[in-house]
Amino acid sequence: MQRVRSFAFRRDQLLPLADSLRETFDDATPFRHVVIDDFLPPSALEPVLAEFPEPRDVEWQRFDNAREIKLALADTERMGPATRHLLAEFNGQVFVDFLERLTGIEHLVPDPHYDGGGLHQIKAGGFLKVHVDFNRHRRLNLDRRLNGLLYLNKDWEDSYGGHLQLWNRDMTACEHRILPVFNRFVLFATTDDANHGHPEPLACPPDRARRSMALYYYTNGRPAEETADEHDTRFKQRPGETWRSSLRQTARRWLPPALLDLTNRRT
Repeated sequence: MQRVRSFAFRRDQLLPLADSLRETFDDATPFRHVVIDDFLPPSALEPVLAEFPEPRDVEWQRFDNAREIKLALADTERMGPATRHLLAEFNGQVFVDFLERLTGIEHLVPDPHYDGGGLHQIKAGGFLKVHVDFNRHRRLNLDRRLNGLLYLNKDWEDSYGGHLQLWNRDMTACEHRILPVFNRFVLFATTDDANHGHPEPLACPPDRARRSMALYYYTNGRPAEETADEHDTRFKQRPGETWRSSLRQTARRWLPPALLDLTNRRT
């Protein structure tokens, strides 16, 4: 843990990087974003990988429906010390200074509750359909402005899938497909036209998973041109796409919990 705790973001490293990427972020299509490879020292990530909990290790929040099959963990008490340290650095003042410099968005507020964020994990066959994110943090009463995604997948092959797809405003075309490889950081502006997801079922081996760390940042208010009514996550269909629940998902909705538990034990 000594090397883990010695890691800290430094302004003399991050602010020049922010300056070099500001134009890339502003000019990106279909919405403002930037992709940064080899973002952290490997020594800061190796302990996070070593303690990353398996689906049965802790109580993950489980999503299982026609629009998403994934696991999420926001409770830091169920995470290891290296993970908690790194999350704290992402929520700290130096990293927030970096984000403000890179994006031009001032007065950013990190989320200590990791609402919707924290650790994400998707096993083989899982997916997350294209969507725009919820736009208000109800507990903090703030506007969501930025998404940061750090991928934790070593030796991830293109054939495994899990690409983060960025779709245009009217959902007619995917403009970018970003492979979720180890130490790749993706930052994008959270607006009502930021259509993103990885809608194809994951094709990785059964002993692998698509793992990531998700960070969200907020402000008190947002520009008038971005203002919209408060909403939860809004899923959007791709051209020709339909959403059909599996038998398992249908059973989870309609069977009483006791009967569902008995059915699961017999399978």
